[in-house]
Amino acid sequence: MLTKIKGAIFDVDGTLLDSMPMWENIAVEYLKKRGITPKPTMKDDMLGLGSHKLLTYFHNEYGLRETVEEIQFGMYELLEEFYYFKAPVKKGVVPVLNILRDNNIKMCIATATDKWLVEPALKRLDIIDYFEYVFTCGEESTNKSSPDIFIRAAEYLGTDIHDTLVVEDALYAMKSAKGAGFQVAAVYDQSAHDKQDEIKGICDYYFISMDEMLELITPSRADGILMPTV
Repeated sequence: MLTKIKGAIFDVDGTLLDSMPMWENIAVEYLKKRGITPKPTMKDDMLGLGSHKLLTYFHNEYGLRETVEEIQFGMYELLEEFYYFKAPVKKGVVPVLNILRDNNIKMCIATATDKWLVEPALKRLDIIDYFEYVFTCGEESTNKSSPDIFIRAAEYLGTDIHDTLVVEDALYAMKSAKGAGFQVAAVYDQSAHDKQDEIKGICDYYFISMDEMLELITPSRADGILMPTV
């Protein structure tokens, strides 16, 4: 049985861009330079936090002497360098975006990372024009533990939730999207390695890389694509 898809919403970090190691490493580096050992739960604590909330988290959780603004300045310099000049696109992304565009699939982005970091990376990699709009948790005053950002993105695309595919690497975001009625495709990222069994259990599609997604896409006679129901 095949399911028709008319719209797609993509996460950025860990899905389009191979950038999750940067978030973990930059946090560890920042704390260690101040003689602070990161807590074992830091990785999970950071999930879904936008840039500002992440800074507030470090200030409060680790008792840093710097103000939030000073932490922001130090970390943003490192973040800017990475997104503006280094963040790589993940394997298989561009061919998937091409086939979706060729079949008139409307696409947008829903990300927890601020737009001023994400957009320069997408422009540098020449993939920003595939997307109708970039939705961020900060601008939408939400996080991906709630499906609000996905719902707003689908409304913007003008596609029904049940005909819209959410492509994610993070379990908590998949749960909220799936709970709202979206079709969900999981793309493997090392940052969620210990959650893969649970991810496989809730998603409609599971891919080690986007190359595998490409193999399942069947063009539809009308606008949209068909994918096999799992």
